[in-house]
Amino acid sequence: MSRGRKVSRRDFLKTTATTTAGARAFAGLTFVPRPDRVFGANDRVRVAVVGLRGRGKDHIDALSRLRNVEVAALCDVDEGILNERRGQVMGTPRTVADVRRLLDDRSIDAVSIATPNHWHALMAIWACQAGKDVYVEKPCSHNLWEGRQLVRAAERYGRIVQQGSQLRSTRAAIEAIEHLHNGTFGEIYLARGLCFKRRNTIGRAAAEPVPRGVDYDLWTGPAPLKPFTHNRFHYNWHWLWDTGNGDLGNQGIHQIDAARWGLGVRFPNRVSAVGGHFMFDDDQETPNTLTCAFEFNPLGGRRKMIEFDVRHWITNDEAGIGRRLFGGRNAIGNIFYGANGYLAAGNEDGFSYESWLGPDRNAGPRGRSGHDHFSNFIDCVRSRKMADLHAPIEEGHISCALVHLANAAYRLGRELRFDPETEQVIGDEEANRLLAGADRGYRPPFVVPDRV
Repeated sequence: MSRGRKVSRRDFLKTTATTTAGARAFAGLTFVPRPDRVFGANDRVRVAVVGLRGRGKDHIDALSRLRNVEVAALCDVDEGILNERRGQVMGTPRTVADVRRLLDDRSIDAVSIATPNHWHALMAIWACQAGKDVYVEKPCSHNLWEGRQLVRAAERYGRIVQQGSQLRSTRAAIEAIEHLHNGTFGEIYLARGLCFKRRNTIGRAAAEPVPRGVDYDLWTGPAPLKPFTHNRFHYNWHWLWDTGNGDLGNQGIHQIDAARWGLGVRFPNRVSAVGGHFMFDDDQETPNTLTCAFEFNPLGGRRKMIEFDVRHWITNDEAGIGRRLFGGRNAIGNIFYGANGYLAAGNEDGFSYESWLGPDRNAGPRGRSGHDHFSNFIDCVRSRKMADLHAPIEEGHISCALVHLANAAYRLGRELRFDPETEQVIGDEEANRLLAGADRGYRPPFVVPDRV
């Protein structure tokens, strides 16, 4: 069971969530969830993919390769992308612009979400309420509070919910973590995460008419509706606070999750972050350079920490992560330090790890492999065994909490002391409001409910 806080947002956010006569109603749609389906060996799992332009195409491709899985429906607010993807899917999938029109379809077993970040939690909660299982891209939430609400929804409705943290389904990553946990390197006290990813300026974009065939109001959803610009739309939404979480929440969430997994820790007790938006004069609001520190001091446990760096331009490799050992244009990965050695893992192209033991840094274990994260999700949809999920939503929420805490520390310009039991910053109401999305709010009817 989740141990998260029970703090209401009613003082500063309107909520919508009602239950009537066994039906769940939200945002103008009422439906009755069906009983759990029992799958036979040859029964197809019918999946709807939502958000189709970039990562959504990967969802379609991965799901289409799985035996007895049907991409039964496609959803996107861009009519052009929707029509293009429809032609790339076997059969005749149902196509809609509004996800709410899919959730009342009782033939859909699961929803695979690859929308912009500001839609992730709300869409996943709606899907849980509709009796659908959910694969939701990272980060599973746009702020800390709504992440906990998603965990509660998954628990209440008994849904299989997996975050898109693919490393957790990677054989070599699982092997590396086992080395970290079984004492190969002695006590692991520090994990370092690297997100050194080449990012050019996004420039400045003037307001312009919404492109034909795009439902921009629906794309905006829970966020404030602002004039359309190309920098508020495809991909560059990552760099605006209303819709994205910067590169810490884009690429960095993978390495944050791996660092926490390797250390064997949950929520931090102290968080700090300093940085800024350097070099470029453009529309980007999130930092392109950021240095974060997380301290973990659990009761009855040993103190540990995570260091995390985001860099956006020309920079060095580190511990071989980058061109020298692991290949690739960027330096993306993790380094774990123990009493008897260290392990470096890079995952720009698949997953690779190498390690060194003792004061002479003799060669230690090494490995490389890809992943099959969607297969793990579908297996659990069939079996209903939540314990077999590699990246259950509780773990996704905790890792995303580190992202949200670091971004809040950066935006407020101060260290945050965090209570892992209540999921509240201690003695800092301004920080707690920021972590609950009060800076942006929710635009009715696209509101994450207080009660799920």
